[in-house]
Amino acid sequence: MIKIDIHKNLSAHDGNMNLHINCEIEKGELVTLYGESGAGKTSTLRILAGLLKPDKGEITIDNNTWVDTKNKIFLSPQKRNIGYVFQDYALFPNMTVLQNLEFASDSLQDKKVITDLIEMMELGELKNRKPQTLSGGQQQRVALARALVRKPDILLLDEPLAALDYKIRLKLQDYIAKIHHEYGLTTLLVSHDIGEIMKLSDRVIVLEQGKITRQGNPGEIFSNQNISGKFKFIGEVLKIEPQDVVIVVSVLIQNNVVKVIAEKSEVQSLRIGDKVMVASKAFNPILYKIE
Repeated sequence: MIKIDIHKNLSAHDGNMNLHINCEIEKGELVTLYGESGAGKTSTLRILAGLLKPDKGEITIDNNTWVDTKNKIFLSPQKRNIGYVFQDYALFPNMTVLQNLEFASDSLQDKKVITDLIEMMELGELKNRKPQTLSGGQQQRVALARALVRKPDILLLDEPLAALDYKIRLKLQDYIAKIHHEYGLTTLLVSHDIGEIMKLSDRVIVLEQGKITRQGNPGEIFSNQNISGKFKFIGEVLKIEPQDVVIVVSVLIQNNVVKVIAEKSEVQSLRIGDKVMVASKAFNPILYKIE
């Protein structure tokens, strides 16, 4: 279990912000930090990784103290068993894919881990190539593999898929889900993509101005409704068109436009551009606005 109770005074675009995170994360959970830019999500990851020191507070991992400002304990990043994947990949440009993984490994470690990761992440044909010759999706697969070489207890993902196109993002979401479960990881993800969060997360922690304001499973966080239904899709409202006694709402889901017939009561609070969930109930689609 991860126990975090830290304070950090940060400079924000509209002045100073006091980041205060007090939460617990169970072993094996995949937890997403969600909130507007500047809410403190990346700073939280950096403090957990040891790249940023809190002003005060404690971090304990399975009863091992990583940070205790009162007793002047601050474990260096090298002594924290963490894998960190950044949005910009941060690969060594002068090294091949294989050399990037070997550099990240412990010299005493069984090299079979690298072989297994190359196979799992489908990097076999790329292992002798350098990062600049790879696509964004390929580079991000390498970055994920490199973060896992030392078999971390905790995987930190800072919007790792934000810059990728939709199809590649979906594929890499599958990789993340696979490695999270196969390696028995505890994973913290920063993401603004609600579809991605719904697909991957066990729990969502919402940050506003450096404070935790809500937490729960994705369905609880992104809808005011207790959503039931076999089929659930996240989309964006493109059009709201009254037609006789019903209203037709055009929703962009992935790369497709879906038209949903709705009642006036269902669309009263909807606006063009709103995020919605389209769910089914007795084979009839129902719209839920995402907060």
